[in-house]
Amino acid sequence: MNYEDDLSIDESALDVEWLDQPQLMFKYARHCAELEKLSDEAKDKLEFVGAEIEKDIRSNPDKYGLAKITDAVVASTIVLQKRYKDALEEYNKAKFDAKVAGGAVRSFDQRKTALEKLVQLNGQQYFAGPTVPRNLYEEYKAKKEKREQIKRTVSAGIARGIQRQRTPENE
Repeated sequence: MNYEDDLSIDESALDVEWLDQPQLMFKYARHCAELEKLSDEAKDKLEFVGAEIEKDIRSNPDKYGLAKITDAVVASTIVLQKRYKDALEEYNKAKFDAKVAGGAVRSFDQRKTALEKLVQLNGQQYFAGPTVPRNLYEEYKAKKEKREQIKRTVSAGIARGIQRQRTPENE
């Protein structure tokens, strides 16, 4: 999943962006839920590994070089074990991924709000370019001059056509 690309908005295609929004939101909400499930499973595994190590420590304190078994000694010995460290690292990574996915879901909610605001701005002609005021007098004058020029051209063409018909070569 590419969070940045999916969160971007093409303001020239707001209708398409609105059509994509619900599917993207669902896709990321589902992704977030899956990552939260993995995080929960990693936490359960961490607790299980911790319980296994604690049981082994209490059963075999000599294996861990412990002379006296207290709750504090057992707890500190558990966190020093490689299996526990690996499980803790896996849990922390899963928790981080779930938090990032949760942030993406919140960002898609922000994207929805941004789309709403962009549509409002678009309806208020915010994205329209500047317009130059029209000078109707000049436009009318130019149109009138163009018509006069067309009339002169047509008249000249007709006059030339009549002269060609009367030439001695044609008679």
